[in-house]
Amino acid sequence: MPMRALNVRVLVAALAAQAMLWGAPARAQAASAAPTPSAAESAVVNSSLDAALFYQLLVAEMELRAGAAGTAYELLLDAARKTGDERLFQRATDIALQARAGEQALAAAQAWRAVVPQSLDALRYLAQIQVGLGRVAQAQEPLQTMLERTAPAERAHAIALLPRQFARAAQLPQVVAMLDAVLRPYLAQPDTRLAALVAQARMRLLLREPLQALELARQAQQIDPAAEGPALIALELVGQQPQADAVVAAYLQARPQGHALRLGYVRQLVSQQRYVEAAAQLDEALRHDPALAPAWLSLGALRLELKELEAAEQALRRYVELGAAAPSSDDASTAVTTEGLTQAYLMLAQAAESRGLMQQAEQWLARVDDPAAALSVQQRRASLLARQGRLDEGIALIRRLPEDEPQMARAKLLAEAQLLRDQQQWPRAYQVLGQANERFPDDVDLLYEQAMMAEKTNRIDRMEELLRRVIELKPDHYHAYNALGYTLADRNLRLDEARALIEKALFLAPDEPFIVDSLGWVKYRLGQREEALQHLQRAYRARPDTEIAAHLGEVLWVLGRHEEARRIWREGQARDASNEVLRETLRRFGVDL
Repeated sequence: MPMRALNVRVLVAALAAQAMLWGAPARAQAASAAPTPSAAESAVVNSSLDAALFYQLLVAEMELRAGAAGTAYELLLDAARKTGDERLFQRATDIALQARAGEQALAAAQAWRAVVPQSLDALRYLAQIQVGLGRVAQAQEPLQTMLERTAPAERAHAIALLPRQFARAAQLPQVVAMLDAVLRPYLAQPDTRLAALVAQARMRLLLREPLQALELARQAQQIDPAAEGPALIALELVGQQPQADAVVAAYLQARPQGHALRLGYVRQLVSQQRYVEAAAQLDEALRHDPALAPAWLSLGALRLELKELEAAEQALRRYVELGAAAPSSDDASTAVTTEGLTQAYLMLAQAAESRGLMQQAEQWLARVDDPAAALSVQQRRASLLARQGRLDEGIALIRRLPEDEPQMARAKLLAEAQLLRDQQQWPRAYQVLGQANERFPDDVDLLYEQAMMAEKTNRIDRMEELLRRVIELKPDHYHAYNALGYTLADRNLRLDEARALIEKALFLAPDEPFIVDSLGWVKYRLGQREEALQHLQRAYRARPDTEIAAHLGEVLWVLGRHEEARRIWREGQARDASNEVLRETLRRFGVDL
């Protein structure tokens, strides 16, 4: 066979290393079996490769590099049959799989099993290839045999890996049924029952059968509440299945220092805007391990979002202190990063500004040393100027930033509009967003923001036009459905249509607190006060926002529960005394807190 033009030096070096690898087990076995020899007694232990076999492998790899996968496969499979070396069988099988030659891969796996009948890897490959070829029933026997031959101490782990091995199967329902049959004997054995239940639950998740998956996870958790597998299944179902939270909570009670899963739970809660619960979980994590630096940063952000300014400052200062005490760490759970410090400084500046501590806010901003955060820093500085009556100077700060790319221009326009909105300069904000939409047409975020300013300037027809354009461009934009539905409900307009819009938003974003609040508000407008109360209480528990407090207090007041209403209104006022919805509600009812 003529040699092809290849970088022979690199190829031979790579193959020499591979030959050394193939010979390594024999050398390792000899080394462990014999006592350490003296220099005089030392002897060379040769690789099991002879010259002919080495040449055959060399040619096979060269053929593969030249694109002749079929020839390489034949050469490697022949070498595997001659030597009984499992690595050669696996190499031949992998080459066939990479070439999408399913029948050849199957033939190699079958030969592998025939020559090395005790090989668990051969059985695993054989089962996966049969499934890949659509022959699900024929995969059952090698899987059963593989599990039977697996050492008892390792069997639970082997069972736990099964869902990952078949996650991409085309005939998933048939694969799940086959795996149920394979796992049936292990459901009755104490050492493997938990792993088998978790594997079945994982496969139900892949089938998109959440109820069945959660029930199997609950059964598994009853065996061992501290087992992570059932909780991981439940974690994926938080927000979809109400009982999933209970499974996660049971695990965290059994393993209070299960920080990885707890922080995953926090991410799920934040994604659903369940900020109070998320903050409580972070508090618990930090109670057990105060060195979890990223948890302090996340807690500070949550407390700031909840307008709990002192608590936010305490958490963020703790993060900064940990950074000063241990500026570098290889452990992600305790690392304080440059990006994290930038976020902490910006949030500390925001908290100080909200408390009227302008000089302190500027001091925090001065500590930011990150060019990527230039817009965020200038935006905060502009806000400080605006609060001192120097709004135009603040706008000039934002406008002076360079526009290196179109996205920076867009971000600057959004920042300017946000500044104007914070100062209740709604007509000017509407105008800036109109200019942004001319420059960046059909940008759903810009359209949505302009719609919000149209509502503030009482241009309801224009707001509806903009929101319907957002929905047209992005049919799953639940904020647009909710904003339109709430605005109609708040003005007692087209209430049935308003309810339908809000219910559509809630379908797209189940349990989102502000949408639940909107549903409660439209029910109140429709005269369904008890139903309204249930929705508003649920929204307020998840997100004790001042505007939600205003709505909940109003419904309680009209139901004659005045003391409860006053308590809720006081809580809202303590968070944001300037909130216009709360202030208007109190004026309307003549209530002085």
